[in-house]
Amino acid sequence: MARHFEHGKLVIASHNPGKVREIGDLLRPYDVDVVSASELNLEEPEETGTTFIANAELKARFVAEASGLPALSDDSGLAVKALGGDPGVVSARWAGPGKDFGLAMQRVEDGLMGRTDRQAHFACALALCWPDGHCETFEGTVHGTLVWPPRGERGFGYDPMFVAEGRDITFGEMDPDEKHQISHRADAFRKLVAACFK
Repeated sequence: MARHFEHGKLVIASHNPGKVREIGDLLRPYDVDVVSASELNLEEPEETGTTFIANAELKARFVAEASGLPALSDDSGLAVKALGGDPGVVSARWAGPGKDFGLAMQRVEDGLMGRTDRQAHFACALALCWPDGHCETFEGTVHGTLVWPPRGERGFGYDPMFVAEGRDITFGEMDPDEKHQISHRADAFRKLVAACFK
């Protein structure tokens, strides 16, 4: 049986404001006081894991130990079928040190040049860790196809080039509430909430 979250304050182990905002929105109904690792001036650990789960757990453990508070980490990325699953766990690194996702999306598009298969999925791993070292992990996915040129100013990362199955607009064009219903993060969050927050 999963450990239940009972503290009021939870540290989001991320320096990505878009991700922190999205996680905060998803946790709002559960009366959780969310603070980000950057607000606590905590460094980001090096992501040395080879899977989304390994990286999520590494980040959450680091922040829980450093802050003395429970920490929630998300490791997520885009896996493109025709690129053998790349960029995958290095999705953020494809954006370079300046976190330029215009560059990262162009890199994906360059890799797809001349290919007809544009299937992709977003994957999200969540790790909720306590300062005593206990961790709970959950995974979610959303499948879709990639479009070019990118469309929409909403969301973040690769959102403007991803159209989820059954939709005709990109995550970058989608209202955040609608995205929260169907995204990889929402899928993982449903599992997390059912296990640890209800």
